[in-house]
Amino acid sequence: MKHFVLDSHMCAAFGGAFYPTGHSIVMFPKAEDASRVGHQLIDRGFSGDEVYLIPPQTMLSQISPTVGDDADSPLPSAGTDGATVRMYTKLARDGHTGLLVKTENRAAAERLMEVVRSVPYSVAERYCRLVIEDL
Repeated sequence: MKHFVLDSHMCAAFGGAFYPTGHSIVMFPKAEDASRVGHQLIDRGFSGDEVYLIPPQTMLSQISPTVGDDADSPLPSAGTDGATVRMYTKLARDGHTGLLVKTENRAAAERLMEVVRSVPYSVAERYCRLVIEDL
């Protein structure tokens, strides 16, 4: 499992908001649960290079700045990517820890959720090419 570092390919081409196509993010109230799930995913066949731990401070310092405050923009959002990042920001401020996992297809997302559902989690989202899907 790797520690998360924001890469430009994880942001939308238009607007620059965090949008890691082909990945899922799960937020957990307890850091221990996020870490445990990450290790269990690797034990179940996910590559350690495709599972990223995102501590609250990392979420706030790297992902949150990819969107502005709603009051900063007079234009409506073209999608939900900004609102989704703001939701992650609120959770991170409350101490929630994230996992970013490569899930290029539905089967991978289902394998992810089989493990995630074993512990309490706050939210799980899969970033598809044109839509953010609730898991």
